[in-house]
Amino acid sequence: MSKSLNLLMGAAAGALVLTSAIAAQAEGKLGLGRVALEDEIAAWNVDVSPDGTGLPEGEGSVLDGEEIFSENCASCHGEFAEGVDNWPKLAGGMDTLDREDPLKTVGSYWPHLSTAWDYVNRSMPFGNAQSLEPNDVYAMVAYILYSNDLVDDDFVLSKANFLDVEMPNAGGFIIDDRATTEYPAFSQPACYENCKESVEITMRALVLDVTPDHGGDDNAAAEPMVEAEAVEVVEAAPEVAEEPAVAALDPELVAAGEKAFKKCKACHQVGEGAKNKSGPQLNNIVGRTLGAEDGFSYSKNLAAMGEDGQVWDEAALAAFLAKPKEYIKGTKMSFSGFKKQKDIDATIEYLKSFSQ
Repeated sequence: MSKSLNLLMGAAAGALVLTSAIAAQAEGKLGLGRVALEDEIAAWNVDVSPDGTGLPEGEGSVLDGEEIFSENCASCHGEFAEGVDNWPKLAGGMDTLDREDPLKTVGSYWPHLSTAWDYVNRSMPFGNAQSLEPNDVYAMVAYILYSNDLVDDDFVLSKANFLDVEMPNAGGFIIDDRATTEYPAFSQPACYENCKESVEITMRALVLDVTPDHGGDDNAAAEPMVEAEAVEVVEAAPEVAEEPAVAALDPELVAAGEKAFKKCKACHQVGEGAKNKSGPQLNNIVGRTLGAEDGFSYSKNLAAMGEDGQVWDEAALAAFLAKPKEYIKGTKMSFSGFKKQKDIDATIEYLKSFSQ
């Protein structure tokens, strides 16, 4: 399997070279496409092999990695790489690979450190892939190693010592020999009739918990519509509401909130040009009706709360930021919540600075 992994990691670069060759032929015969530029090929050819091929120069410490990980990854993977809800754990799972349901983490399962470096470098952080500098990736991988008790807290990972790191499951993989051991068994003529004496249903989708829940009973009879009596409506003159006084922001609290908000930046944007990412943009969130951001698909319960008229006032934000999944059942937000009240207060103050 390790051999297959190496082949897959080089597939992107190989595919682009092949595309270049096809484009070269088409350019002369059909007038289509062009040869890929060296810079374009280099931009795709970012894989790192188990022997260190592809690693850039750089280094990063566990201590620096802890801060980078907290800002970019902890909302999904936990502050200590322990995982949040269904988001994957990156640490732990030692001595579980012989169990029916093993915990496969960087420390327990991955045979090569290059797999961790390559995946972080090309795919993370979620929603902002390939935004990290090489030194940041080295630091983040060093912190993941530390979270798995594989290095000490003063460890500095670099290109020079990369291959010195021994992964616990380095010997747990075998050569992929399926071409000779398995393929022949599945290459026989197919059976199309009387293949089994009997066919029995052994499990239903509902038991597997994969049946989609569209809400309600699709077969329920529609309630009869009651025709309303005509009622004369007299429109009252609109009341002119006084503009509420805007409370002054606490600059120190806003600054603290900007730092705390780093845990949210992987999914949410604020400020000029803010757009919806994996989470909605949060400009003018304070006082906004729940689920009211155009163009974003909210969870069913959150949207229903908005339809009932609930708004994001400070009390609602505080409750949600403390325990999101308790405040809104079924929320799509992966962040497990701030543990300190001061971080909640500061984050709300920071969001208020984009809501006035």
